[in-house]
Amino acid sequence: MKKNTLIATLALSFATLTSAFAGGEGWVTDFEAAKKSAAEGKKDLLLDFTGSDWCGWCIKLNEEVFSKEPFKAGTKDKFVMVELDFPRKKELDAKLKEQNEALQEKFQIQGFPTIMLCDATGKPYAKTGYQPGGPEKYVAHLDELQAVRVKRDEAFAKADAAKTDVEKAAFLVEGLKALDEELVDSCYSDVVDKIGALDKEDKSGFVKARKEAAAKKEAEEAAMASIQEFMGTKIQPLMQAKEYDKALEAVKTFIKDNPNTPEDYKIGMTLNIGLAGPMEKGNVEAAHAMVDGVAKDYPNSDVAKNVDKIKASIKARLDQQKAAGGGEE
Repeated sequence: MKKNTLIATLALSFATLTSAFAGGEGWVTDFEAAKKSAAEGKKDLLLDFTGSDWCGWCIKLNEEVFSKEPFKAGTKDKFVMVELDFPRKKELDAKLKEQNEALQEKFQIQGFPTIMLCDATGKPYAKTGYQPGGPEKYVAHLDELQAVRVKRDEAFAKADAAKTDVEKAAFLVEGLKALDEELVDSCYSDVVDKIGALDKEDKSGFVKARKEAAAKKEAEEAAMASIQEFMGTKIQPLMQAKEYDKALEAVKTFIKDNPNTPEDYKIGMTLNIGLAGPMEKGNVEAAHAMVDGVAKDYPNSDVAKNVDKIKASIKARLDQQKAAGGGEE
């Protein structure tokens, strides 16, 4: 072999090796290759959606957990590790960037780090992120999540063996109940459709429950959109002008005119706006009266259950504010 040819061959091999382990030793970046490796090794997939060079929690997770030997030893026989990076200080290969963005959309990843656990086919069964406690505790956490996949698979196996369509549907429902609802919504539409086809009379109640959940979610999203518009167009100008009383009255009117607004939002708006004036003036009595009023209006809320703690927290904050020279008596 000629010298130039040998150099080129070695350079290509080195580039391939570097690419394959861009996430560090034991990590790969090619999702399809990872699935093949997982199937051959009878392992699951651990997908790390990360911002490796800018995301503080991602860096912390890598330093405290992924880089440690106990983590590597505890996962090497269970997972194929896949880094799906979204860096800001370096440019990924175009094909790799396209793959990562497609997977981000497919799995509806909203933030980093997100750790997605999938079976060897790429079907997700659990999602997590940064967890404190170090590598041993993280491995134990992953073991608990893998147990979810075991429950899913056991139920799906029973569905395959069931004799009637209704029984098959019931076992599929059992399998889905082991999973997080968000994962079911985003990644299990095929199973959901199969349940509907098998159990046309909805004897399991699964279809009805999903419709009710979807309607509730839609109503909450509509309520949130309405609240955001109201807060931006009506409340924000009043707060900027420090017209706190008018802002609170506007909130009360909005709640009265929109009775289907979720209770948590009603409480949040009332407290946030109602406390603004007293907190700025350092008026402990007025702030406490606002908390008491919300607790009375919503007797089953967390505010009502934690009135004393909330009031103590307010007083402590205003005492600090007064000591620092802020607020008015």
